[in-house]
Amino acid sequence: MISDKIYLRPNSVKEALEIAQDHSDDFCFLAGGTDVMVNRFQGNETSSCIIDLTGITEWNQVKIIPDKYLSIGPLVKLDELNNFEAIRNEFPVLIEAAKSVGSPLIRKTATLGGNILCENRCIFYNQSEWWRESVGYCLKCDGSVCIATGSKKHCYSEFVSDTAPALISLDAMIEIIDEDGERLMKLEDIYSGDGTNPKILKKASLIKSILLPLNNQFRSVFKKLRLRKSLDFTSLTTAVTVNANGRLKIAVGGVDPKPVVIEGTVNSDLEELIVYVLKKSRAIDNEMFTRKYRRDMIRVFLTQSFETLL
Repeated sequence: MISDKIYLRPNSVKEALEIAQDHSDDFCFLAGGTDVMVNRFQGNETSSCIIDLTGITEWNQVKIIPDKYLSIGPLVKLDELNNFEAIRNEFPVLIEAAKSVGSPLIRKTATLGGNILCENRCIFYNQSEWWRESVGYCLKCDGSVCIATGSKKHCYSEFVSDTAPALISLDAMIEIIDEDGERLMKLEDIYSGDGTNPKILKKASLIKSILLPLNNQFRSVFKKLRLRKSLDFTSLTTAVTVNANGRLKIAVGGVDPKPVVIEGTVNSDLEELIVYVLKKSRAIDNEMFTRKYRRDMIRVFLTQSFETLL
């Protein structure tokens, strides 16, 4: 049987956006492919056109914007982050988060932009096509009910990026480019909280760069819970960062369809901050660890992080 799939590799952002417009909604962007290709193998991603972004060479760079930002290209691989002195000196928590992703082989392929945009996960969704068909399709794959909760309205597939919580705790901004032009957004603002459509970005939107503010004297603690310390996606990720002015920023992943983000100061009531994180976390029993255990570990991780930082 002859395949009707199309693979295209543009050499510029302009060309990538033009190809995306030509193929309407029946396309997907490809960076490292460690998330996209697995989802295609399982039948969860079925676009007929793959647009490989690796030909856009300027997106492989890390640059300093004097006295403002460190700019990281979205195609910088997770394994490469440690190669840049500016990241090692000011944002070591990003390197720690990147090292927690998958295996060494995956990190040599996976990109920072791809990890930020990786698809939400659920044990009832991330299965083979025949498994999903036999159990019954869920809301995230055009079914009529959430198998985990029985809800006919809400999908609670989990936000599982590990680098995004670290970046959010560091006040990361991202430059977005699409047919409407360019704009700057807080990283946490791109996530919708809807498990079926977890990002507010258009399908043809691209991350042009990730921007981290310089000279803030950040101190951070990163923690991750998973069944195995290699390969497995997160069951809980916490990143807690304090800046030079004593502002505290907490970003939590793996317990909600979007990152849970809380701000305070070193003088805040730390117990109140933990309670607030727990209230905002909509974890359900849709992965290997139970909801109760993950919620218990939120308190453990945050308490340990506060003790280290404060």
